[in-house]
Amino acid sequence: MDEAQPRVLDRMAQGLLGTAMDRPEGRMKVTGTAPYAAEYRREGLVHGMLVRSTITRGRVTGIDTEKVQSMDGVIAVMTGGPLVRNPAQGTAHEAPAQSLPEVFYVGQPVALVVAESFEQARHAAQALTVTYDRADGADVDPATASDTETPEDDVLSQGDIDTAMKEAAFAVDTRYTTPPHSSAAMEPHASVASWTDGRLELHGSYQMLRHNVAELADALGVDEADVRIHSPYVGGGFGAKLGIAPEAVAAAHAARELGRPVSVVLTRPQVFEMTMRRSETTQRLRLGSDAEGRLTALGHEDWVSNLPGEAFAEPTAQGTHFLYGGDNRYFAQTLARVHRPCAGSVRAPGEAVGMIALECAMDELAEATGIDPIDLRLRNLPETHPENGLPYSERGLGDCLRDGAAKFGWDTRKPAGTRLEGDWWVGMGVASAVRVNALMNSTARVTLNPDGTALCETDMTDIGTGSYAILTQIVGEMLGLDASQIEVRLGDSDLPKSSGSGGSWGAQSCGSAVFLAAQGIRKALAEKLGVAADDLTLKDGTVTSGNVQHGFADLIDSPLTCEGTLNPGDTADAFSIAGYGAHFAEVGVHRDTGEVRVRRMLGVFSIGRVLNEKTASSQCHGGMIWGIGSALTEEIMHDPSDGRIVNHNLAEYHLPVSLDVPDLDVVLLEDTRDDEANPIQAKGIGELGIAGAAGAIGNAIYNACGVRVRDFPATPDKIFPHLPETD
Repeated sequence: MDEAQPRVLDRMAQGLLGTAMDRPEGRMKVTGTAPYAAEYRREGLVHGMLVRSTITRGRVTGIDTEKVQSMDGVIAVMTGGPLVRNPAQGTAHEAPAQSLPEVFYVGQPVALVVAESFEQARHAAQALTVTYDRADGADVDPATASDTETPEDDVLSQGDIDTAMKEAAFAVDTRYTTPPHSSAAMEPHASVASWTDGRLELHGSYQMLRHNVAELADALGVDEADVRIHSPYVGGGFGAKLGIAPEAVAAAHAARELGRPVSVVLTRPQVFEMTMRRSETTQRLRLGSDAEGRLTALGHEDWVSNLPGEAFAEPTAQGTHFLYGGDNRYFAQTLARVHRPCAGSVRAPGEAVGMIALECAMDELAEATGIDPIDLRLRNLPETHPENGLPYSERGLGDCLRDGAAKFGWDTRKPAGTRLEGDWWVGMGVASAVRVNALMNSTARVTLNPDGTALCETDMTDIGTGSYAILTQIVGEMLGLDASQIEVRLGDSDLPKSSGSGGSWGAQSCGSAVFLAAQGIRKALAEKLGVAADDLTLKDGTVTSGNVQHGFADLIDSPLTCEGTLNPGDTADAFSIAGYGAHFAEVGVHRDTGEVRVRRMLGVFSIGRVLNEKTASSQCHGGMIWGIGSALTEEIMHDPSDGRIVNHNLAEYHLPVSLDVPDLDVVLLEDTRDDEANPIQAKGIGELGIAGAAGAIGNAIYNACGVRVRDFPATPDKIFPHLPETD
């Protein structure tokens, strides 16, 4: 992708792309016939259960296997081999840390018990006695950690922010905190492993198979060619299934050692403890403006955490770098090394939490200047990237803010703490949404048959986002076929290597590869007719050139196959490319208890070409719901004495439920295209919907009752002591 590509899809005739087409596999999923990882059965299958560390830091000195091995159904207790400390980070392409006998956090896997049944394995794992040599002084609190890093690469100092803040007509210098979050996907991590003739076949729940194969092979000490992963259906990932996790490595190792298929399925507490969490953050925002509200200073400093040795650090200020202007800028990040479960990518890493602080701070500046929050944002949209001068590609943020304001009724918004309806203070809030846009290497294969059917193959995964649907639509649009004539095969690592699902790059990267493969078929058909591909019209299973119509069987007598490969190129370096949007929220705050109820929300998004209106809107709905959770209820709680997660289940990790979620309205800006993004002019949507959503709710709380919550989530105890008195 070295230059903008022609808008080929705009010239197609089938009319399938962009519609709200149902998911081809949807009926299978809702009827329970789509097989998920834990549901695969093999003859002789046995079950493994991971045993977790009960100490924070130290070494395993002994494991008493004798008692457990005599229990009913127990086959083996595995205490050595490649037992990984934590999952691999996204796109790591190599094995995660293997640290035994060292222990780095409560919940780290230290052994695997294998038994004839799941229940027997679980019972034996609970009975296994592990002894430790505990280490003193393990840091579990990022705020007091002794081991911290401030990488120079993460420091940006442009101009003189200290002087700019002193000279600003209006200034905000404030701190916001967000807690750790869990991906908490509906489907727990699960792997079923078996070996045949020295080759591993693993049915697992994973997002990026080409990387996962490399990670698993590295962990096991085998060639990548000897590993095959199947993930045709994934029940949610949100980043937790980007990299290979302990259960896959344990299942594969046990199956190799025992010569039998082994299933390892994590319990819900194990999912919380052994997979990725989002780091907690402390963020300092400094905003200074002139008398007209135009930013002269912008600073974003953050403090995050991770395990020792992990390279990942939550990119909290990722969106702040290019969203608003301001000549004097300062960014820095401090990473604390703590003994808590591993931190990694969770939906919209960076923007999901960074935009909360930035957008609430912008609301504080709007209050200080007396300028409407939407007008303040519009005044501060730069013409080019404020740090490197790159031009923006398609950027519809201004339209999202203006159109959303009109649709939401923003002009009826009252001053803070002035709208009391019965027992409820009512207010409105707004926040911008932004998510960086990335393009990844991806290959796909498309085959057209003489009977007018087509097959699309790639190792791309569908984690609930609609991959089966949009790839069907791209093939159908390019080849003039109905969706019923197209089969899409995904989630098999032996298929052409794709980008995988993650980072909101899957649809545009893999979709572009499918587009290029189908374009190759169109060119081959055109060559058979002696015309240019642009002179063909493919619609409803026919090929029209000039006034002559052909069936596919008239042009090919055997399957016609083409592969398409998409590679990132110069446009990624020549333009600032991102998805944009605006969130609007109306909340009620109970005047006595401080309870917050979201009454309505609107999200308006600019994402380039919409590939499927239904799946895109659904992704926005999901992101906005997660925004409600981030704003009001969700937080992992760590025991301050040892760092263990104390609410490691869905009963106490409070996700939004039906009664927490009002009607959500989503608007996708029509007729937008991002020519610099990729050949299909689309941009990612899976993570944009969460970015800024919680900030809009936080701002609505302030507008409702005048209480500014800076420590999220905004639970009642942080609100009711500060509520205004009422008669």
